[in-house]
Amino acid sequence: MRFVSPLLKRVVYPSLAKAGVFRRAAADGLGIVTYHGVLPEGYRVIDPALDGSLVTASAFRRQLRLLRANYNVISPELFMRWCAGKAELPVRAVLITCDDGLANVVSDMLPILEEERIQCLFFVIGLSAEEEPRMLWYEELFLMLIAAPEKPFSIRLAETQIAGFLGSRSQRSVLWRGITQVLEKCDYEDCSRFLREIRGALELEDDFAAAYLRDPVAEKRLRLLRPCELRRLLSAGMAIGAHTLSHPVLSKLAEDRAWFEITEGRSRLEKALGSEVWAFAYPFGGVEAVSPREFRLAERAGYRAAFLSFGGGLGADLPRYALPRIHMTGEITLPELEAYVSGFHRSLRQQFGREQQILSAA
Repeated sequence: MRFVSPLLKRVVYPSLAKAGVFRRAAADGLGIVTYHGVLPEGYRVIDPALDGSLVTASAFRRQLRLLRANYNVISPELFMRWCAGKAELPVRAVLITCDDGLANVVSDMLPILEEERIQCLFFVIGLSAEEEPRMLWYEELFLMLIAAPEKPFSIRLAETQIAGFLGSRSQRSVLWRGITQVLEKCDYEDCSRFLREIRGALELEDDFAAAYLRDPVAEKRLRLLRPCELRRLLSAGMAIGAHTLSHPVLSKLAEDRAWFEITEGRSRLEKALGSEVWAFAYPFGGVEAVSPREFRLAERAGYRAAFLSFGGGLGADLPRYALPRIHMTGEITLPELEAYVSGFHRSLRQQFGREQQILSAA
């Protein structure tokens, strides 16, 4: 979904959208759109690699209005009833979801959803059931590497030696990707331990993250939700789903560790909220992050549905434990969004053999 040629983005899709082609040709079925939050007012983007998945408030409002005007945006409740075979979906149905559970979904995203009278299914990690302020591990790692003094860097993590020079932003980004590839294979305990070791190797203070979490704007962008904020979402008519305990790449974990992440995240959320958590979204959600094993684990765990992060749009197949979604970023335009939702973009990619295939859950 992220790779659209300049010709399609700037010429073809705007022309087709203006002519109403997408909405007239939209396929039947369900289109599922997923966000990762809204950039807080006053926040200055640190790096596209860190902030590129979030959208501006104005863009989010325009996107919701387009979907509401031309499609049938459904509630998570209706979707759940449809999963149980107790309801039918309207034509051109669209479900709005949001992953990770950052604080800005309450401060900056929820007011827009309420103004536009749209309900969203939020997928949050189990660490949000704790009162202690937390960040996503890979975002905290990025900020560590950006803040560290310029110097050579080397550390051994899980039998892998990571080395490089902390100089330019691009050099630090290379190190970030290398370390991320190691930590995404770790469960919560190992990942937390390695982050402490990296922080020490970078000569950063133990409370390094506190400076970001004390800043009223940066905190909205980086902090995970707390239990009171989760309850605020529920009271506003939103729904809460699980997103594992700590956001690893499940396909790279041993099965017992993947099972723990899938079940423990929900258990902590249900305990904090006192209500059922019935839906699940795979962290990262791409073809490299999931396998048929994860589909089976999500079903065995008792979830009613589980979601990917690619392949979405009207007309797509809808395997219950591998539901495809449209992954929104800050660069996607309104015509692109409509091309994705209508199923036009996916069909075009299929014709040229470029569409990622959803692995069989069998």
